[in-house]
Amino acid sequence: MRKKNGWSYSPYQPLFMETELYICHVVPTINSIRFEWLDAGCEQYEVYWKEKEGEFRLFTVTNKCCCEITNLSPDRDYAFYVCAGERKSAVRLARPGKVYGTVVNYLHPQDTAYSFSGNFLCSPCLIRHPDGFLLASMDVFQGYAPQNLTLIFRSDDNGESWYYVSELFPCFWPRMFIHRGALYILACSTEYGDLLIGASYDGGKSFTEPTILFRGTNGKNKMPGVHKNPHPVVEYKGRLYNTLEWGSWGLGYHAAMVMSADIDADLLSADSWSFSQPLLYDENWEGVGKGRSAGTIEGCLAVGKDDRLYNVMRYDMLKMEARYGLALRYLVNTEDPDAPLSFERAIEFPANHSKFEIRYDEKTETYFSIASRITCPEDAGKRTLLSLLASKDMVHWETLCDLIDERANDSTGKKIGFQYVDFFWEGEDIIYLCRTAMNKAANFHDTNYITFHRIPDF
Repeated sequence: MRKKNGWSYSPYQPLFMETELYICHVVPTINSIRFEWLDAGCEQYEVYWKEKEGEFRLFTVTNKCCCEITNLSPDRDYAFYVCAGERKSAVRLARPGKVYGTVVNYLHPQDTAYSFSGNFLCSPCLIRHPDGFLLASMDVFQGYAPQNLTLIFRSDDNGESWYYVSELFPCFWPRMFIHRGALYILACSTEYGDLLIGASYDGGKSFTEPTILFRGTNGKNKMPGVHKNPHPVVEYKGRLYNTLEWGSWGLGYHAAMVMSADIDADLLSADSWSFSQPLLYDENWEGVGKGRSAGTIEGCLAVGKDDRLYNVMRYDMLKMEARYGLALRYLVNTEDPDAPLSFERAIEFPANHSKFEIRYDEKTETYFSIASRITCPEDAGKRTLLSLLASKDMVHWETLCDLIDERANDSTGKKIGFQYVDFFWEGEDIIYLCRTAMNKAANFHDTNYITFHRIPDF
């Protein structure tokens, strides 16, 4: 047995959970299930399948490391596995059905392949690598589970199809970014765990061992620690900036922070990074909502037209009078990296109960966001409507169009969700990655898909 002390794997499998064949990628369509497995050097593989409650039967024998089971019925659960002689994969589950966009990866809510980390997919992150291909990352989560695995996939055809690259452990809330031609990932070891950074010089196939930048507590909501999200890393006046928070849901607060490093520094050295003092939410700030609030999380950095750097944050208003409609904006002290943020103002934002990003388009001199829009107080906790929003001043926002609308198919908002979008421009198009719950996900929050989308000729 070889030691396991790195960060990147293909795959990571805990002791006593190893399988000799590893199904690394599952993509259900409306009437089929495509999947791939890692090459184990076998001359041929047998693929078995069944309806979830039926008996396994042979589907095909192949010398490839991929298969598509076709002519399946939508909205039914199927099980499948791969074997070669005595070697066998874990049994995987999938449910065919209609879904928006292109499926990057799928995880059935009852599939136990990643139970050492969780049962649901989250934290979508999308980048274009300098070598031309797209990379998508996501973590595997579940409330009060270990939450420590990240999966990475690649597309060589601009998002039309995807395949497995590698996985990172321990790695949660990952954010990929490119700096000086290298691929980096900022992440936590687990929820409220240590803040980590590592680099890849081969397109995501392998990563350096991670550097601990900031110690967390691994408190699982009982103790405060590092709270992170996959927001873009922003370069501003010679420094790289990203957001984080210190706190926990169990304690009822997340104090806002930013981290930064000089663009010429060694990003893999902890000494290169500075962290602002955490700032707690204050219900007495001017313009905030009336009533009890857990404050702000999941900050997003954006440069204002006044050339100052702001952190715009998701704002809890569910127990307030208005219930939705505001985000809070903080000013970053770019002269003193250790100084706390300062509250600047509340802004009008109709998608404040889910993670969002703000991107500035120089051509139109407009700020844009793709977010889970809320239209009335009764829908404040729902994520069934995904919209493209725009603002000229980052303060007043309007809806340009709705991209996905499933309100009619889930009036309760409990089963369908489109959220946590990561997006950017490619020529005249916008491309984005979405955390998607459809086709009998566990619920709108505990999602079973990561999907890729393109808005052509934007």
